[in-house]
Amino acid sequence: MIGTLLPLFVGVPLFFAGVLALFGGRTVIHAVSLFAVLIASFGSAIALVVEFHSGGAAAHGVGNWPFGIAIPFVADMFNALMLTVTGLLFITCVAFAYAAKEGAQTRYFAPLMLVLLAGVNGALLTADLFNLFVFIEVMLLPSYGLFVLANRNRGPIERVAATRLYVTLNLLTSTIFLVGVGLIYATAGTVNIAELAGAAQEDQTVALCASVCLLALGIKAAIVPVHGWLAKAYPSTSPAMTALFSGLHTKVAIYGIYRIYAVVFDGDSRWLWIGVALFCATMLLGVLGAVGEKTTRSILAFHMVSQIGYILMGVALFTEAGLTAGIFYLLHHMIVKASLFLSTGAVEVKYGTGAIGGVTGIAKREPIIAIAFFMAALSLAGIPPFSGFVAKLSLILAALEIHQIAAVVFMLVVSIITLLSMLKIWGGVFWGKAPEDTTRRIGFWLAAPSVVLALTTLGLGLGAQLLMSLSGIAADGLLNTGAYVEAVMGS
Repeated sequence: MIGTLLPLFVGVPLFFAGVLALFGGRTVIHAVSLFAVLIASFGSAIALVVEFHSGGAAAHGVGNWPFGIAIPFVADMFNALMLTVTGLLFITCVAFAYAAKEGAQTRYFAPLMLVLLAGVNGALLTADLFNLFVFIEVMLLPSYGLFVLANRNRGPIERVAATRLYVTLNLLTSTIFLVGVGLIYATAGTVNIAELAGAAQEDQTVALCASVCLLALGIKAAIVPVHGWLAKAYPSTSPAMTALFSGLHTKVAIYGIYRIYAVVFDGDSRWLWIGVALFCATMLLGVLGAVGEKTTRSILAFHMVSQIGYILMGVALFTEAGLTAGIFYLLHHMIVKASLFLSTGAVEVKYGTGAIGGVTGIAKREPIIAIAFFMAALSLAGIPPFSGFVAKLSLILAALEIHQIAAVVFMLVVSIITLLSMLKIWGGVFWGKAPEDTTRRIGFWLAAPSVVLALTTLGLGLGAQLLMSLSGIAADGLLNTGAYVEAVMGS
């Protein structure tokens, strides 16, 4: 029964996007409908987590077409957790966009956001590589429009410059991914992930073709040395869109890397050393890139690259402990990074600058937003009792378990530099002399999204056992793919 409802994660947002497109300037209808769909998607994702609390998977072929023809949707604990966290980010970031008036009052905002939701949900639920490409494109197309809407107050040249790199990069990577899908079909005769189970381990040609898809996803995930685009593109849009995209686009790519390597490569240990080397470099170069930046969002964007190295280290270790830690880290990072972008974004929206030293003493004027930033910053650096401490400790222990000492050293060194970078933002924005303008204050609705996410990371740190156990179930599904494969093949 649960499998037959999975297509609704895509169908409902697309339906409402089409309906809202007919109601031009009725912003109240747009806002109410948008939040209703977002909350429904979030609630349904939580229901999936409950459904798979003891493992297993459920799948459905759209339209009950025969296997191999129907578009396959499949859910297990891994994508259920991803759907839950992305749903939370959608709600908080959209609420911030409305509070900040970042294009949310236009007739296009709600429909584009719903199409984006449909694309993200579809990419997380599909069990077919070609349809993964399709849903990634569905996810990206509204993102281009949202980039422009968020910068509508800037001149046309600035708007073009802000989106050019993002659009060009994603068109390139989508082309590479599609080429990889075509090569897999030509060599293996299928692009169904379940049918490809273990194929890359058994056939070197399939492995080479599948690596083209992993390359494309690696570029989308901003792995070193193809990471520079993210640090340039993400700070160019509004704070709300930066926060939302930080939790969606790169993370969908990371999900794809985890899923493809687990199922198609069957965790082939011969290539894991490449991942360890690349992800250590990503951790270090990402955090070093933040050292010379002079705006809050540029610093946080480089830190995002660095943290992606931590997240993907889980798949490079490919043990139960490593995958569990990697999944926990992935979910933790989505929440913390969005909180940081929204707290600094609230300062930028209200005080007009995100430059380090452009405005100081915010902690005295805005203690709530300062506390939210401080909590998320400590979590990002891996300080207890926040979720970042649990994430980094579990990943370090997983690396020690298989004697990856070099990876442990990189993780510890990068954590120290991360903390120093967070102190740079704190000292340059939140500390010092308070602004003399007493009329500017960050309102409740502008502060609430970052506060909610900061409290979430504290809760996940104090009650880490729950999420760690759920991450363990998700990791078991990647180590033992039988339930996933059987569910898809039986759909």
